[in-house]
Amino acid sequence: MTTRRRIFLALLAAPLLAGLPSCRKETAPKAPAGFRVGLLTPGPVSDAGWNAGAFEGLKAIEKELGAKVSHVQVKTPSEFEEQFRAYASEGYSLCFGHGFEFQDAAARVAKDFPGTVFVTTSGSRTSKNQAPLVFELEQATYLCGLVAGRMSKTAKAGMVGGVELPSIKSTFLAFDAGLKAGNPGAKATTVFTGSFEDVAGAKAAALALVDEGSDFLFHNANAAALGVFSAATERGVWAFGSNKDQNALAPSVLASAVIDLPRAFVEAARTVKEGRFDGQPIRYGLKSGVISFVWNPAALGRVPAPVVDEVERTKERIVSGELVVPRGNF
Repeated sequence: MTTRRRIFLALLAAPLLAGLPSCRKETAPKAPAGFRVGLLTPGPVSDAGWNAGAFEGLKAIEKELGAKVSHVQVKTPSEFEEQFRAYASEGYSLCFGHGFEFQDAAARVAKDFPGTVFVTTSGSRTSKNQAPLVFELEQATYLCGLVAGRMSKTAKAGMVGGVELPSIKSTFLAFDAGLKAGNPGAKATTVFTGSFEDVAGAKAAALALVDEGSDFLFHNANAAALGVFSAATERGVWAFGSNKDQNALAPSVLASAVIDLPRAFVEAARTVKEGRFDGQPIRYGLKSGVISFVWNPAALGRVPAPVVDEVERTKERIVSGELVVPRGNF
Protein backbone atom coordinates (compact mmCIF):
# COMPACT_ATOMS: atom_id res chain seq x y z
CA MET A 1 0.00 0.00 0.00
CA THR A 2 1.38 3.36 -0.97
CA THR A 3 2.00 6.10 1.58
CA ARG A 4 -0.60 8.30 -0.14
CA ARG A 5 -3.28 5.56 0.18
CA ARG A 6 -2.49 5.06 3.92
CA ILE A 7 -3.02 8.77 4.57
CA PHE A 8 -6.31 8.72 2.64
CA LEU A 9 -7.66 5.76 4.67
CA ALA A 10 -6.60 7.38 7.95
CA LEU A 11 -8.44 10.59 7.08
CA LEU A 12 -11.52 8.58 6.09
CA ALA A 13 -11.59 6.65 9.41
CA ALA A 14 -11.01 9.64 11.69
CA PRO A 15 -14.66 10.89 11.80
CA LEU A 16 -15.90 7.36 12.55
CA LEU A 17 -13.43 6.87 15.42
CA ALA A 18 -14.31 10.26 16.86
CA GLY A 19 -17.89 9.12 17.38
CA LEU A 20 -16.91 6.13 19.49
CA PRO A 21 -16.66 6.38 23.30
CA SER A 22 -13.13 6.98 24.51
CA CYS A 23 -11.51 4.14 26.35
CA ARG A 24 -9.66 6.76 28.43
CA LYS A 25 -12.80 8.44 29.79
CA GLU A 26 -12.60 8.73 33.62
CA THR A 27 -15.32 7.04 35.66
CA ALA A 28 -16.29 7.32 39.33
CA PRO A 29 -14.47 4.76 41.48
CA LYS A 30 -16.54 1.82 42.58
CA ALA A 31 -17.25 1.26 46.27
CA PRO A 32 -14.92 -1.28 47.84
CA ALA A 33 -16.26 -4.80 47.82
CA GLY A 34 -17.31 -6.45 51.05
CA PHE A 35 -19.16 -5.51 54.20
CA ARG A 36 -17.52 -2.54 55.94
CA VAL A 37 -18.56 -1.15 59.33
CA GLY A 38 -17.35 2.02 61.07
CA LEU A 39 -17.75 3.12 64.68
CA LEU A 40 -17.57 6.59 66.20
CA THR A 41 -17.24 6.86 69.97
CA PRO A 42 -17.25 10.02 72.12
CA GLY A 43 -14.54 8.69 74.41
CA PRO A 44 -11.72 6.14 74.68
CA VAL A 45 -12.54 2.47 74.26
CA SER A 46 -10.35 1.78 77.30
CA ASP A 47 -13.01 3.14 79.67
CA ALA A 48 -14.17 -0.33 80.83
CA GLY A 49 -17.74 0.82 80.24
CA TRP A 50 -19.86 2.49 77.56
CA ASN A 51 -17.21 2.91 74.86
CA ALA A 52 -15.40 -0.33 75.64
CA GLY A 53 -18.65 -2.22 75.11
CA ALA A 54 -19.16 -0.58 71.72
CA PHE A 55 -15.66 -1.51 70.59
CA GLU A 56 -16.27 -5.09 71.70
CA GLY A 57 -19.42 -4.96 69.57
CA LEU A 58 -17.42 -3.78 66.55
CA LYS A 59 -14.90 -6.58 66.99
CA ALA A 60 -17.75 -9.09 67.32
CA ILE A 61 -19.11 -7.87 63.97
CA GLU A 62 -15.68 -8.39 62.47
CA LYS A 63 -15.47 -11.93 63.83
CA GLU A 64 -19.06 -13.13 63.35
CA LEU A 65 -19.99 -11.38 60.10
CA GLY A 66 -16.60 -11.19 58.42
CA ALA A 67 -16.74 -7.41 58.18
CA LYS A 68 -13.87 -5.02 57.68
CA VAL A 69 -14.11 -2.60 60.61
CA SER A 70 -12.78 0.78 61.66
CA HIS A 71 -13.05 2.94 64.77
CA VAL A 72 -12.49 6.65 65.40
CA GLN A 73 -12.84 8.60 68.64
CA VAL A 74 -14.43 12.00 68.03
CA LYS A 75 -15.08 14.96 70.31
CA THR A 76 -17.34 17.56 68.69
CA PRO A 77 -20.50 17.56 66.52
CA SER A 78 -18.48 18.88 63.57
CA GLU A 79 -16.15 15.88 63.90
CA PHE A 80 -19.17 13.56 64.10
CA GLU A 81 -20.42 14.74 60.71
CA GLU A 82 -16.99 14.89 59.12
CA GLN A 83 -16.15 11.32 60.04
CA PHE A 84 -19.60 9.99 59.10
CA ARG A 85 -19.08 11.55 55.65
CA ALA A 86 -15.60 10.08 55.39
CA TYR A 87 -16.84 6.56 56.08
CA ALA A 88 -19.81 6.90 53.72
CA SER A 89 -17.62 8.32 50.95
CA GLU A 90 -15.34 5.30 51.29
CA GLY A 91 -18.25 2.94 50.70
CA TYR A 92 -18.93 1.74 54.23
CA SER A 93 -22.17 -0.24 54.54
CA LEU A 94 -22.87 0.69 58.15
CA CYS A 95 -21.77 3.43 60.54
CA PHE A 96 -22.44 3.39 64.28
CA GLY A 97 -22.54 6.64 66.24
CA HIS A 98 -22.24 5.61 69.87
CA GLY A 99 -24.59 7.85 71.82
CA PHE A 100 -27.64 10.10 71.75
CA GLU A 101 -25.46 13.03 70.66
CA PHE A 102 -24.69 11.46 67.25
CA GLN A 103 -28.21 11.34 65.84
CA ASP A 104 -28.39 14.84 64.32
CA ALA A 105 -25.08 14.47 62.47
CA ALA A 106 -26.15 11.03 61.27
CA ALA A 107 -29.44 12.45 59.94
CA ARG A 108 -27.66 15.12 57.91
CA VAL A 109 -25.22 12.68 56.35
CA ALA A 110 -27.80 9.93 55.78
CA LYS A 111 -29.66 12.18 53.32
CA ASP A 112 -26.57 12.45 51.14
CA PHE A 113 -25.52 8.79 51.30
CA PRO A 114 -28.60 6.55 50.89
CA GLY A 115 -26.37 3.53 50.36
CA THR A 116 -24.94 3.69 53.88
CA VAL A 117 -26.92 2.81 57.02
CA PHE A 118 -26.42 4.93 60.14
CA VAL A 119 -27.24 3.51 63.58
CA THR A 120 -27.03 5.52 66.79
CA THR A 121 -27.06 3.92 70.21
CA SER A 122 -29.86 6.12 71.52
CA GLY A 123 -32.19 8.74 70.14
CA SER A 124 -35.35 8.90 68.07
CA ARG A 125 -34.27 10.06 64.57
CA THR A 126 -35.26 7.61 61.84
CA SER A 127 -35.26 7.38 58.05
CA LYS A 128 -34.85 4.70 55.39
CA ASN A 129 -31.17 4.43 56.27
CA GLN A 130 -31.06 5.63 59.88
CA ALA A 131 -32.38 4.22 63.15
CA PRO A 132 -31.46 4.10 66.84
CA LEU A 133 -30.75 1.19 69.11
CA VAL A 134 -32.88 2.01 72.15
CA PHE A 135 -31.44 0.44 75.28
CA GLU A 136 -33.94 0.53 78.11
CA LEU A 137 -31.17 0.51 80.70
CA GLU A 138 -33.64 2.28 82.95
CA GLN A 139 -35.16 -1.11 83.77
CA ALA A 140 -31.87 -2.19 85.33
CA THR A 141 -31.06 1.16 86.95
CA TYR A 142 -34.50 1.06 88.60
CA LEU A 143 -33.39 -2.18 90.28
CA CYS A 144 -30.17 -0.49 91.42
CA GLY A 145 -32.27 2.24 92.99
CA LEU A 146 -34.52 -0.32 94.65
CA VAL A 147 -31.52 -1.98 96.28
CA ALA A 148 -30.21 1.37 97.48
CA GLY A 149 -33.61 2.27 98.91
CA ARG A 150 -33.84 -0.97 100.86
CA MET A 151 -30.25 -0.99 102.13
CA SER A 152 -29.32 2.67 102.66
CA LYS A 153 -28.83 3.62 106.30
CA THR A 154 -29.02 7.35 105.55
CA ALA A 155 -31.90 7.26 103.02
CA LYS A 156 -29.64 9.26 100.68
CA ALA A 157 -28.06 8.32 97.37
CA GLY A 158 -25.91 10.23 94.90
CA MET A 159 -25.84 10.12 91.10
CA VAL A 160 -22.81 11.27 89.11
CA GLY A 161 -23.08 11.96 85.38
CA GLY A 162 -20.68 13.17 82.75
CA VAL A 163 -22.27 15.27 80.02
CA GLU A 164 -25.93 16.10 80.69
CA LEU A 165 -27.71 14.14 77.94
CA PRO A 166 -31.39 13.02 77.85
CA SER A 167 -30.38 9.36 77.76
CA ILE A 168 -28.27 9.74 80.91
CA LYS A 169 -30.86 11.81 82.75
CA SER A 170 -33.36 9.06 81.95
CA THR A 171 -31.28 6.43 83.77
CA PHE A 172 -31.13 8.76 86.77
CA LEU A 173 -34.91 9.24 86.64
CA ALA A 174 -35.37 5.48 86.85
CA PHE A 175 -32.78 5.07 89.62
CA ASP A 176 -34.61 7.71 91.66
CA ALA A 177 -37.94 5.94 91.10
CA GLY A 178 -36.46 2.65 92.28
CA LEU A 179 -34.91 4.36 95.30
CA LYS A 180 -38.28 5.72 96.37
CA ALA A 181 -39.94 2.35 95.74
CA GLY A 182 -37.46 0.91 98.22
CA ASN A 183 -37.85 3.79 100.67
CA PRO A 184 -40.46 6.49 99.98
CA GLY A 185 -38.57 8.89 102.23
CA ALA A 186 -35.22 8.49 100.47
CA LYS A 187 -33.62 11.32 98.51
CA ALA A 188 -31.31 11.22 95.49
CA THR A 189 -28.96 14.06 94.53
CA THR A 190 -27.59 14.44 91.00
CA VAL A 191 -24.29 16.00 89.91
CA PHE A 192 -23.07 16.40 86.32
CA THR A 193 -19.36 17.05 85.91
CA GLY A 194 -19.59 18.00 82.23
CA SER A 195 -17.01 15.42 81.19
CA PHE A 196 -16.93 11.70 80.50
CA GLU A 197 -13.18 11.52 81.04
CA ASP A 198 -12.50 13.70 84.08
CA VAL A 199 -11.81 11.01 86.67
CA ALA A 200 -10.66 13.51 89.29
CA GLY A 201 -13.77 15.65 88.80
CA ALA A 202 -16.05 12.63 89.16
CA LYS A 203 -14.23 11.56 92.31
CA ALA A 204 -14.56 15.04 93.82
CA ALA A 205 -18.28 15.07 93.02
CA ALA A 206 -18.74 11.63 94.55
CA LEU A 207 -16.84 12.55 97.71
CA ALA A 208 -19.01 15.63 98.11
CA LEU A 209 -22.15 13.50 97.81
CA VAL A 210 -20.85 11.09 100.45
CA ASP A 211 -20.00 14.01 102.74
CA GLU A 212 -23.63 15.11 102.39
CA GLY A 213 -24.81 11.70 103.58
CA SER A 214 -25.09 9.51 100.48
CA ASP A 215 -24.10 5.94 101.24
CA PHE A 216 -24.96 4.63 97.75
CA LEU A 217 -23.59 6.04 94.49
CA PHE A 218 -24.79 5.46 90.94
CA HIS A 219 -22.92 6.76 87.91
CA ASN A 220 -23.40 7.18 84.19
CA ALA A 221 -20.06 8.82 83.49
CA ASN A 222 -18.16 6.47 81.15
CA ALA A 223 -14.39 6.61 81.82
CA ALA A 224 -14.89 9.00 84.74
CA ALA A 225 -16.68 6.19 86.60
CA LEU A 226 -13.31 5.14 88.03
CA GLY A 227 -13.37 8.31 90.12
CA VAL A 228 -16.77 7.38 91.55
CA PHE A 229 -15.59 3.88 92.43
CA SER A 230 -12.44 5.24 94.04
CA ALA A 231 -14.46 7.63 96.21
CA ALA A 232 -16.87 4.87 97.24
CA THR A 233 -14.03 2.54 98.19
CA GLU A 234 -12.22 5.22 100.19
CA ARG A 235 -15.34 6.18 102.16
CA GLY A 236 -16.71 2.68 102.64
CA VAL A 237 -20.00 3.17 100.75
CA TRP A 238 -21.58 1.18 97.92
CA ALA A 239 -21.54 2.03 94.22
CA PHE A 240 -23.21 0.58 91.13
CA GLY A 241 -21.67 -0.12 87.74
CA SER A 242 -23.35 1.12 84.58
CA ASN A 243 -23.52 0.15 80.87
CA LYS A 244 -21.12 -2.77 81.33
CA ASP A 245 -20.46 -5.36 84.02
CA GLN A 246 -18.10 -3.31 86.21
CA ASN A 247 -18.30 -5.52 89.28
CA ALA A 248 -14.61 -6.42 89.17
CA LEU A 249 -13.38 -2.82 88.98
CA ALA A 250 -13.64 -2.07 92.70
CA PRO A 251 -14.70 -3.81 95.94
CA SER A 252 -17.26 -1.04 96.44
CA VAL A 253 -19.31 -2.11 93.38
CA LEU A 254 -22.38 -3.96 94.63
CA ALA A 255 -24.03 -4.66 91.25
CA SER A 256 -24.09 -3.38 87.67
CA ALA A 257 -26.76 -2.30 85.21
CA VAL A 258 -25.46 -3.95 82.04
CA ILE A 259 -25.95 -3.61 78.28
CA ASP A 260 -24.78 -6.52 76.12
CA LEU A 261 -23.51 -4.19 73.39
CA PRO A 262 -21.73 -6.88 71.36
CA ARG A 263 -24.95 -8.85 70.92
CA ALA A 264 -26.96 -5.75 69.97
CA PHE A 265 -24.30 -4.53 67.53
CA VAL A 266 -24.09 -7.90 65.78
CA GLU A 267 -27.88 -8.16 65.49
CA ALA A 268 -28.13 -4.67 63.99
CA ALA A 269 -25.26 -5.30 61.59
CA ARG A 270 -26.76 -8.59 60.45
CA THR A 271 -29.99 -6.85 59.41
CA VAL A 272 -27.91 -4.49 57.27
CA LYS A 273 -25.77 -7.19 55.72
CA GLU A 274 -28.82 -9.31 54.90
CA GLY A 275 -30.80 -6.38 53.50
CA ARG A 276 -33.41 -6.47 56.28
CA PHE A 277 -32.77 -3.05 57.80
CA ASP A 278 -36.10 -1.16 57.87
CA GLY A 279 -35.26 2.17 59.48
CA GLN A 280 -37.23 1.41 62.65
CA PRO A 281 -35.94 1.76 66.23
CA ILE A 282 -34.57 -1.46 67.68
CA ARG A 283 -35.52 -1.70 71.36
CA TYR A 284 -33.90 -3.77 74.09
CA GLY A 285 -35.08 -4.20 77.67
CA LEU A 286 -34.70 -6.83 80.39
CA LYS A 287 -36.95 -9.21 78.46
CA SER A 288 -34.51 -9.27 75.53
CA GLY A 289 -31.57 -10.33 77.68
CA VAL A 290 -29.48 -7.49 76.24
CA ILE A 291 -30.23 -5.48 79.39
CA SER A 292 -29.50 -7.10 82.74
CA PHE A 293 -28.96 -6.45 86.42
CA VAL A 294 -25.88 -8.33 87.63
CA TRP A 295 -24.90 -8.75 91.27
CA ASN A 296 -21.24 -8.65 92.21
CA PRO A 297 -20.60 -12.23 93.40
CA ALA A 298 -17.93 -11.00 95.83
CA ALA A 299 -20.41 -8.67 97.53
CA LEU A 300 -23.66 -10.62 97.28
CA GLY A 301 -23.17 -12.18 100.72
CA ARG A 302 -23.61 -8.73 102.28
CA VAL A 303 -27.02 -8.20 100.69
CA PRO A 304 -30.01 -9.24 102.85
CA ALA A 305 -31.81 -12.24 101.36
CA PRO A 306 -35.20 -10.42 101.28
CA VAL A 307 -33.61 -7.72 99.10
CA VAL A 308 -32.25 -10.31 96.67
CA ASP A 309 -35.67 -11.94 96.48
CA GLU A 310 -37.41 -8.61 95.95
CA VAL A 311 -35.10 -7.74 93.07
CA GLU A 312 -35.99 -11.03 91.35
CA ARG A 313 -39.73 -10.47 91.85
CA THR A 314 -39.47 -6.91 90.60
CA LYS A 315 -37.51 -8.02 87.56
CA GLU A 316 -40.29 -10.47 86.71
CA ARG A 317 -42.88 -7.71 87.01
CA ILE A 318 -40.90 -5.50 84.65
CA VAL A 319 -40.44 -8.28 82.09
CA SER A 320 -44.14 -9.17 82.17
CA GLY A 321 -45.16 -5.55 81.70
CA GLU A 322 -46.90 -5.35 85.06
CA LEU A 323 -44.41 -2.69 86.20
CA VAL A 324 -43.54 0.08 83.75
CA VAL A 325 -40.30 1.82 84.68
CA PRO A 326 -40.30 5.58 84.06
CA ARG A 327 -37.97 6.90 81.39
CA GLY A 328 -37.33 10.24 79.73
CA ASN A 329 -39.15 11.39 76.61
CA PHE A 330 -36.40 11.44 73.98
